[in-house]
Amino acid sequence: MVNPNPAIMSIQTPAASTPITSSASYFQNLTRVLAAIPHSKVEQVAEKLYNAFENGRGVYVFGNGGSASLASHLACDLGKGTSMDGNTQKRFRVMSLTDNLPLLTAWANDTSYDLVFAEQIRNFAQRGDIALAISGSGNSPNVLLGLQAAREAGAFTIGLGGFQGGKMKPLCDLSVVIPSDNMQIIEDLHVSVSHALFTLVRNRIQLRAASVRTAAASAG
Repeated sequence: MVNPNPAIMSIQTPAASTPITSSASYFQNLTRVLAAIPHSKVEQVAEKLYNAFENGRGVYVFGNGGSASLASHLACDLGKGTSMDGNTQKRFRVMSLTDNLPLLTAWANDTSYDLVFAEQIRNFAQRGDIALAISGSGNSPNVLLGLQAAREAGAFTIGLGGFQGGKMKPLCDLSVVIPSDNMQIIEDLHVSVSHALFTLVRNRIQLRAASVRTAAASAG
């Protein structure tokens, strides 16, 4: 994914200010940004996702380009990876809004590409659900409209962004912003954050399941 427009590219942060002229400098920049990840925000998002699982709420993930791939990846991890080898009775109600190509192209063709996520959210989102938007720039119109539709439905909105959060940040109840002005590093760490979220949620589910098994064994 290429960097966004020059106005966005001009945003500078201490975490990613060194010019990248070699592979070593790329990974040096990555390491600096990694050290600045807002861990408390990641923990808060993981808690919200776990609560959604516990309460049977829906989670809808969406983004464009590389972020669309990550939306699919995260939905796969949460939906399949938390199913405890297929033996759990409770399942994660999670869906990526980037995966139904006929539906995406129908909305884009008949209305506008800006509405491809908002219209899907209007079909599904209910009060207490979660809309999780992924956008490096935080300024994609269809992501912003998707978040607005989610808020109108009473869903809790979460953003995974970069730069300084963009226009997406004010539309989110909770945001994890990668403090970098380099889109590739932002996307690298979006994947890392998504894996951290999945791991934290899965561990909570496993601990809960072990506790239930222990209680059942004691009662028996």
